[in-house]
Amino acid sequence: MKITALLVLKYNSDGSDPIILANASDVSSFGYFQRTGIREFIVFVGRTVAKRTPPGQRQSVQHEEYKVHSYNRNGICALGFMDDHYPVRSAFSLLNQVLDEYQKSFGESWRTVQADVTQPWPYLTGALSKFQDPAEADKLLKIQRELDETKIILHKTIDSVLARGERLDSLVEKSSDLSAASQMFYKQAKKTNQCCTIL
Repeated sequence: MKITALLVLKYNSDGSDPIILANASDVSSFGYFQRTGIREFIVFVGRTVAKRTPPGQRQSVQHEEYKVHSYNRNGICALGFMDDHYPVRSAFSLLNQVLDEYQKSFGESWRTVQADVTQPWPYLTGALSKFQDPAEADKLLKIQRELDETKIILHKTIDSVLARGERLDSLVEKSSDLSAASQMFYKQAKKTNQCCTIL
C-alpha cells in the first residue's frame, strides 16, 4: 500500500483549471529519469480530476493500478494518489484531515489565490510519509463524524470523468502541465501497455 502524492487545489466554479495550493509527492519508487514526468503527470491528472469533482462530492477515479481519491469541500479540493490496495475509507479520512489542517493553517486565504503555490507546506510532506500506513488514517475515522454519514462514493474510470467526446490523449497533448518529454513518456507507456494487454 502506497501513497504517491497529496494535493490541495482551489476549485474554480467558472470552469477554469483548478489552482494548486499545496503539493507533496514521493516518486522514489520510479526510475530516476521518469520522476520529472511522473510529477508533471500527477499535476495534470490532479487538475483534471479536481476540475470534475463538484463542491460537496467525493469520488475515486481508477487508472490502471492506481486510484485518485478526490474530496471537494466547498471549493477547496484535496486529492490523494494511492495504489489500488489502499483502503478507500482510510483515503477519505486522510483527505478530510488534510482539508481540516489546511484551513487551520491558512484560513480562508485560499479564496484569493490566483496562481499555483510552489513553496512546500511542511504538514502535507509529513502527512505523505505518516499515512503510508492506512492504520494511521483509520485512527482518524473515529473522530471524523462526517465520514460516518452515509455518502455515495463514486468509482469511475479516468475516461468516464472526461466530458463526452474528450479523450485523455488529446488532453495530454493540450496540457501546459506536461513537458514534451512527459507527453512522449505517456505515449510510450500507453503503447507498451497496449502490447501487453493483447497477450
